[in-house]
Amino acid sequence: MLHYAVVFFVIALIAALFGFGGIAASAVEIGKILFFVFLVLAVLSYLFGFLRKK
Repeated sequence: MLHYAVVFFVIALIAALFGFGGIAASAVEIGKILFFVFLVLAVLSYLFGFLRKK
């Protein structure tokens, strides 16, 4: 999932470079959402793994 977030950020950078502001803004928003979903899932995975070992 983190890979897809980075891909969308790269797409946003390329779109902004060529002047496609709307596409760049959309790609950044999708990248942000994917990044925060990744963070939540990573923290939950860490917590459940820590609790399982006890």
